[in-house]
Amino acid sequence: MIPEYVLRVILLDNPWLEGGDPVNWYSGFLPDYYIPRSLTLTADNKVCLVVGPRQAGKSTLIWKTLSEVKEPCLYINCEEPAIREWLVSPAEFIAGLKTMVSPGTAVFFDEIQQLNEAGLFLKGLVDRRTGYKLYATGSSVFDLEAATRESLAGRADRHLLLPLSLNEISREIKGAQAVVARKKSFLLEKLLIYGGYPPVYTAEQPEQELIGLVEAFVIRDASDRFRIKRPAAFRKIMELSASQIGSLCNYSEWANVAGISSDTVKEYAGMLEDSHILRFVRPFVGGKRAEITSSPKIYFLDNGIRNQMFGGFLKFASRTDRGALQENFIFTELYKSINPLLDSIRYWRSKSGAEVDFVVEKKGVVTAWEVKAGDCRGKITRSSRSFIEAYHPSDFYVVNQKKYPEKKIGETIVHFLSPEEVSTVVNLT
Repeated sequence: MIPEYVLRVILLDNPWLEGGDPVNWYSGFLPDYYIPRSLTLTADNKVCLVVGPRQAGKSTLIWKTLSEVKEPCLYINCEEPAIREWLVSPAEFIAGLKTMVSPGTAVFFDEIQQLNEAGLFLKGLVDRRTGYKLYATGSSVFDLEAATRESLAGRADRHLLLPLSLNEISREIKGAQAVVARKKSFLLEKLLIYGGYPPVYTAEQPEQELIGLVEAFVIRDASDRFRIKRPAAFRKIMELSASQIGSLCNYSEWANVAGISSDTVKEYAGMLEDSHILRFVRPFVGGKRAEITSSPKIYFLDNGIRNQMFGGFLKFASRTDRGALQENFIFTELYKSINPLLDSIRYWRSKSGAEVDFVVEKKGVVTAWEVKAGDCRGKITRSSRSFIEAYHPSDFYVVNQKKYPEKKIGETIVHFLSPEEVSTVVNLT
């Protein structure tokens, strides 16, 4: 049965169990201004697991999903010490659950990674086929652990939730074409400078929110999670990464600047990637001898976090890093449109110096992307043409400041897009 001290915590978190209105209770977990996300959640015979960095909106997305069906949900806060002591045996938990709610009820485990054997616990619930609808949020690296992956294989639908995309924040824009374009341009500027973390995007003082985010979960959480012995060096690696977005990584150089070994640099960089703060983009290798298969390039998954670490918050038009910042933003939009487990984003560089920013393989189809901060005047570079002639992608996209008529090179369609149009295109491909 449920220990009395645990029951007190559950009743405190779930007042509807004592006769309250579940619908009103749900509303307390939702922000006044909710921006609909692209992910659709369901929980049938598996756990619906939402992972990602803190403050990306994981819990809010589940609350919104549950509130729309207007059915009761049992909320289990795994950060509570009493709850963690209780959630050891799946069988005992189910026995206690049946005394509170009927089968078919949604059960929401928040911050499930706080349990010592979270993967095994969820496995035990799924394998018993109790009929309860199971939802869970996990930290950014929760499902990267080998034991968790093995336990939840075939038992969880994993969803990666990242900061807001331009498509998500501009979905409800209405009005004449010129008005829509103007509003979307304003929103693009906001994402370029402050990024898309929901509390930052909706804040009156986004700079202050970003300071808090970096200190609270990028530095402190990473230090706690990975037991970093030299937090100052870890911060320095973040700053160096932020200063070199779109560039090749040079671990030896970073090691000299930070005063640590190259192996430690690689370890810290891996931690940042596991935490969904940045991504290392590897070279595209398509079988051509002229390709270079060297160092990865580095991109942040949120422009705001990058600008907090390096670059500041000047308006886009006044910045000296416009090209790198726009390239980083386009990467984030592309990355949010793919399934990282099945698809890939790479860069291409040949020994002769030809380059293409991004080569995207999505659902078996290869497309390529070139990003220009200025006006390309409807022309493509010699590097772009070399890639097209070598690999014949179905589509080649040139992102610049203006839209131009598409053209055809062989079987490849070349599209010229403004940055505002990228979000629509990537959600259609």
